[in-house]
Amino acid sequence: MATKKIDLKAFRIKSGRNRKKYTTFLKGLHSRKVKQLTAKAKKLNDLAFKKIDCLACGNCCKTMTPTWQPADIKRVAAYFKMTVQQFKDKWLYKDEAGDWMNTKTPCQFLQKDNKCSIYEIRPKDCSGFPHLQHTDFLIGREVNIPNMTSCPITYEVVERMYKLVVEKDATVLND
Repeated sequence: MATKKIDLKAFRIKSGRNRKKYTTFLKGLHSRKVKQLTAKAKKLNDLAFKKIDCLACGNCCKTMTPTWQPADIKRVAAYFKMTVQQFKDKWLYKDEAGDWMNTKTPCQFLQKDNKCSIYEIRPKDCSGFPHLQHTDFLIGREVNIPNMTSCPITYEVVERMYKLVVEKDATVLND
């Protein structure tokens, strides 16, 4: 697939304009009793990944920080031949919830070509992002609310799910 740069400014405007509508939709989704919701979400996720190339975007790494688990920290620190404490001191801080986060954005491991310099050993939070394919869509909707304004793939899935459920447009499952 040829990498076509994503217009992040246009994405921010579009996602911001529809944020309230899609947030309300996601919060009320539990009362809609959609059959095979998670299976439909997985299909929409697959379609979104075919349409959108993460390397053309990188917005998650530019605007968000992963939550670093102890195993992630240990693995990446060892890669850099650092102690866990040295790694934490150099790149992480503990937030108010007690989670380890990057001290800055964009991520210190993001390269100019939107590739990750530690891709093979990246944190679990990064490898699972945008967390659409690994969870029950109804349970994961709380994660999708903030992610849909940072991740074009999440936005695409939520937008298509809205069209499928609210507008009854089954064609969104095709591509």
